[in-house]
Formats: sequence, structure tokens, C-alpha cells
Amino acid sequence: MRTGVVIIAAGNSSHEDKMQPMKKVGSISAVQRLIKTFRQAGVHRIVLVTSQQEHEALEKHVARMGTVCLPNYDADHWQMIDYAKIGLAYLQQKCDQILLTPADIPFFTALTVQQLMQCGAKLASPVCGERAGHPLLVASSLIPFILQYEGENGLRGAIKNCGCARTFIEVEDDGILCDIDSSDDYDELLKQHNHQILHPSLKLRLVKEKPFFGPGTVQLLTFIQETGSVRLACQQMGISYSKGWKILAVMEEQLGETIVDRQQGGKNGGMASLTPKGKELLDKFRQFEECCRTLVQQAFEQIF
Repeated sequence: MRTGVVIIAAGNSSHEDKMQPMKKVGSISAVQRLIKTFRQAGVHRIVLVTSQQEHEALEKHVARMGTVCLPNYDADHWQMIDYAKIGLAYLQQKCDQILLTPADIPFFTALTVQQLMQCGAKLASPVCGERAGHPLLVASSLIPFILQYEGENGLRGAIKNCGCARTFIEVEDDGILCDIDSSDDYDELLKQHNHQILHPSLKLRLVKEKPFFGPGTVQLLTFIQETGSVRLACQQMGISYSKGWKILAVMEEQLGETIVDRQQGGKNGGMASLTPKGKELLDKFRQFEECCRTLVQQAFEQIF
């Protein structure tokens, strides 16, 4: 199952007029903590939906974390449902299921995320102490029903409009319920979350005469797939256009293969897409990463 994530980083918070995705939660921000949790759970396609005013700042804030940032340019549509629709529409054809959460609930665990991903339901929420929390799991087949909803009951009404019964997944995770401004147990939750996000981080590279394929290359190729442009892909990564082309040149030189098809011209540097060889290489490297991640996690648990 291809799983994606939509993090809503704007709109009304539960307890404040304005959501604060860059607010520090420990030594990192709420949104950075969420991205790390989803990455730890094995999710790599993450979309952050922002307000127009904070788009540039948030894009810089999560640069090099492999996250697509989408701004909401419509000043008349600023409720949480409006931001959710932007992210869901973007991922609809790219994923089989999508996890949706606001940026101010950063304490749920990677284990909870994995339980949702593996539950097999079309619509699911985690439950702790008989209370449902975040993130929400939505099958891509249900997204059209959410996108067409124009009622006054926000995201809750859109979910009911799906016509699908929600499955509730029992978890032992208080973090699904607690936002960064309202929790009475903030310090304890932070301590628990910091404990559970301790995990090995493995950076793999493919090497011939030179290292030519690794995490940065994967991000660049993924964003080229997403945007159809090398320039926009570099912008999403927070690197210069010239550096992006250098990464591609070294990769293709070492492989002796064309990985990215280019069509010059245009304000965004022309059109670009992955060749069949490029798609195959990207898929195989992701499979290799997942296999290594599983083996390393097993060794980590045995030793630590």
C-alpha cells in the first residue's frame, strides 16, 4: 500500500486563533517532530499545507526533510477542511491511503502510525481511553467525496459524507489526543515521545567510481516526478538549480544511462520526467532502503 501524509499547518488551532507549526516542542518544532515520526514509521511521501503568508518560512523550516509544501492561495477558504482538501487532492492519484493530521498534535508514536497503515480499513482513527484522536486514515477512493463536500460541518461533515463507516483502532498512545497548547501532561508526553523516537538512522548510497545515488538523489528524483520540473524540484529541496543538475550529471555519468528526460525552456526550466530506467532505479532503491531499515531495526532492538 502506497501511503502518504497530509500535515495541516494552518487554519484554526484547538486553543489558539492561529496554529503554530514552528513552535518548539523540545529541541525541534512540532512540524519537524511530526515529519520525523512519519519517517520513522516508513512513510516517505509527506505534504505540508500552509497559509500563503507563512509558506516561504515553513518551506525553509522543513528544507531537506523531503516534504512537499503547498500553499493555500484562497484567502476566502481558510478552515481546516480547506487546507485538507489541498493536500488530499495533491496525493489522491499518488497514494492508496493517506494519513491526515493537524500540525499541533505532534506526540503520537510511529507505532500508532504503523498500526493505522496496516489496519486495512478505508477510514480509520486511533482510539485511546475510548477517545478518538489523530492521525486520520483515509483511502484514496474516498477522497472525491471529501473534495466535493461543501457543507458547514467542516472536516467532520466531509468524513460523514464519504458514506463509509469509520474503523476505530485501539492504541496505547495518549499522544493521539494531545495538542501542544492544552496538555496538562506536556512534560511527561514529551519525555515519552523522545524515548520512543530513539531509533537508528541509516543513510544508504550506491557507489561506483564515485558515490552517485543516495537520500538526496532520491528526494530530487521524487520531486521531479511530482513537479515535472528540475527547477521546481530543486526549490522544494532547498538547493540551487546548478547543484541539482550536478547531482543528475554525476548519477547519469556513473550509470551510463539517461535517468531524467529533459525538454528545455519555460519559466520553470522546462519539462522533466523520469525515464523507465529512472523509475525502476528509484523503486528498487526504495525497496532496498526498506529491507535494510527492517534488518537494522531488528539488530537495534536486539542490541539496545
